[in-house]
Amino acid sequence: MAGSSSKQVEGKKKARIEIIPLIDVIFFLLATFVLFILSLEKIQSLPVDLPVAQPPSSSQPPEDDTVTIQVSELGNCYWTYHKNTELIDVKEVKPRLENYAAKTAEPRVLVTTDDKAKFGVAIRVLDEVRLAKIKKVSVETRVRPTGR
Repeated sequence: MAGSSSKQVEGKKKARIEIIPLIDVIFFLLATFVLFILSLEKIQSLPVDLPVAQPPSSSQPPEDDTVTIQVSELGNCYWTYHKNTELIDVKEVKPRLENYAAKTAEPRVLVTTDDKAKFGVAIRVLDEVRLAKIKKVSVETRVRPTGR
């Protein structure tokens, strides 16, 4: 008899709750609820008249007042202003920048180097721009041929 009672206990299956189908049902109900709520809301908008670009009144574009200072491999600088390029020494950068800043309402400077320029000279030029109190400064990151 002892053997028959152990077979009855082993034959019974324990009930268990499967959680994965329950998660699927909850996600389905959540998605249905969200879509139902969104369909109830009326989306209203205001008409907006966007501005249209007007062509410039003059036929010529305004002249660019940006100064380009290129530091070369030898430590010299190329000063480019109004498409005129001059080879200058690093010592001449500060007085030229101060003169340029005094004459121009919104002075802008572009600092660039050739591919073999020394980092220290470029930083010195940037310091001179800062000391001249010029706020609009750009640093070009692409390689240019020397003197361009």
